Amino acid sequence: MPSTTAKTSTTQNSSGANAPRPIERLVLTGFMGSGKSTVGRSLAQRLGWGFVDLDSLIEQRDGRAVSRIFEESGEAAFRAVETEALISSLQESQLVIALGGGALETTANRQALSAASQTCIILLTASFETLYDRCQQQIAAAESSLPIRPLLGDREAAAARLAHRDANYRETANLVLDTTGHQPEESVDTLLALLRGIL
Repeated sequence: MPSTTAKTSTTQNSSGANAPRPIERLVLTGFMGSGKSTVGRSLAQRLGWGFVDLDSLIEQRDGRAVSRIFEESGEAAFRAVETEALISSLQESQLVIALGGGALETTANRQALSAASQTCIILLTASFETLYDRCQQQIAAAESSLPIRPLLGDREAAAARLAHRDANYRETANLVLDTTGHQPEESVDTLLALLRGIL
């Protein structure tokens, strides 16, 4: 079984009671290539919950690909729409939400997650080499039909962006899982074992 690194924090209800209410939402965060969408979709299926990929929801609402929103409207405009989509998703129950890799750079998004009750935030991590290679493999597998990730073009810049985001990822997360060497279903199995007792 691949080695994993996990961190858990006590989840309490808004009154501070020691016995938390059951978790109603699982939010997956992490850098691009960490497996948020693949793991999240499978996790939701195994739980019998709904699944939302926040970037896909934004594309449905806006009618443009994420890369085009960045290009035509700028990152600030994208982040504003992202916050709206996140807040609305956090109103749903029995839902797994996969965030975009940069979602936690926005203070409003971090505040929305912090204020959300019965919500467990899971950080999926991996080495930068693993993350970058996964992204390249996804593009190659789709015969370059995938929209180019806005922040992936420059390898060194992407590595710097990951280093910059890491603190927000870790400060926000209730649980951390290193997916290096994991197949998606192995990650799902590990998460279900770690979450046993709070779902």
